[in-house]
Parts: sequence; C-alpha cells; structure tokens
Amino acid sequence: MKIVFLGTNGWYDTPTGNTICTLLETNDFYLVLDAGNGIYKLEEYLDNSKKPIYLFLSHFHLDHIEGLHILNKFSFDNTLHIYGQPGTRKILNNIINQPYTVSFPGLPFEVHLHEIETGIHHLPFRVECKFLPHASPCFGYRFEIDEKVITYCTDTGPHKNVEELARNSNLLITECSLKIGESYPGWPHLNPFDAVKIAIKAKAKTLALTHFDANIYRSIEERLESKESMKKLFENLIYAHDGMEIVI
Repeated sequence: MKIVFLGTNGWYDTPTGNTICTLLETNDFYLVLDAGNGIYKLEEYLDNSKKPIYLFLSHFHLDHIEGLHILNKFSFDNTLHIYGQPGTRKILNNIINQPYTVSFPGLPFEVHLHEIETGIHHLPFRVECKFLPHASPCFGYRFEIDEKVITYCTDTGPHKNVEELARNSNLLITECSLKIGESYPGWPHLNPFDAVKIAIKAKAKTLALTHFDANIYRSIEERLESKESMKKLFENLIYAHDGMEIVI
C-alpha cells in the first residue's frame, strides 16, 4: 500500500505546503483523506485502472474541504464516493454549488455522497469511525484493507477515541498543529509529544505527523525541530511534507 501526502498544512497554504489531503493507493481502491487544496495533485497519482475513489472527510472546516471546488478540473473515469458524518449532503450540496463552484451533477464524472454514523461499516473494506474532540464535530477513521490497518485522526486533542482507533495499527496518521508544550483546550489539537504518547499507548507500528498549523510551523525546518528528540521515544516516526510517499 502506498501513501502520498498531497497536502500537509493546516489552516492555509504557504510555500511549505498545501492544506490537508492524503492519498492511499490500495490493490483495488484509492482512498483520499480530506480535501484541502492538496487534492489538486491527485490526478498525478491515479493510473488508468478505473479503481473507484473513496474520499473520507473528517469535518467541514474549510482547510479540509476547500479543494472540492476544483473537482471540475478532473476528468475521472472513476466513480467518486464521498463519505462523512451526518449532515454531509446538506453542507456539501450548499458549498459545492452555484454561485461558488460547479455543482456535483455538473461534474464530468459520477459522484455519490454518503453519510455514516459512528461505529463499524462494511464497505468494500472495513472502516470504523468515532467522533474526536474539536471545535467542530470531527470524525476519526480506522481502515482495515489489504491486511493493513490505517488510522487517520486529524483536528483533535488527546482522547481515548484516538487511542482506540489507532490500536495496533500499521500506520497512524495524525495531526501536529502545535509545538511541544503548546495546547489550546478550547480548540483541541495535538503537539508532537501528544501524538507520540498516543502512538505508544495504542501500540501503533508507525506514526506519521501531518496537518502542521501554517501559522505556527512556518518552514519545514520548524517542523523538524522536535524530530530527533521524539524519535528517541518512538523510532518509526515520520514528519510528513507535501509530495512525500511511503509504502507499508
């Protein structure tokens, strides 16, 4: 399974990167995690196999959905399935519509919107979702596919739901909006130490940090300041950047 970090910024684009979007290429599907501006790079990584594309939205803050307005840029032969929490259809049909952009029916490929509740769902793969603590209702996801477990938790503070979704995962992808020692209880996010503690407690095999707050991490060098000290606590630690590819 290949993972490509298309966008690794939180909040807004900078020379460091685009807003959050991650691609998973599996044997039979493409999974896209959130739809920040990094999604514009998606077609660079799709082959001609006509694999269906499954897009999972964590929540509706604009840095996680703003890339949807350029869907008419693509000419997929694939069907795009978009999944999110209850309320997804109403919110997206309002935003992805005139006068803001081309509506879903006007796109040159088929789109299906799906709303799912917390719990376990059996799609062509198994996915579990739980709410995470944030300023807006936010889903975390656990995918079991190709005999691998991938957990995706962004825009969250430390919480048991993150640990439960991440238990024994092959890869935990989680946010890193803050720097070590920082916390904002009213608008929960993680710092590198918080994320590492979760990975250790959940017994995740690999931890990848993404969604670096663009106003806090203003360069790649700032992202990497804590890398060596954190790797002493958790060896299989990745600090993602736009364009990074990993295989698990």
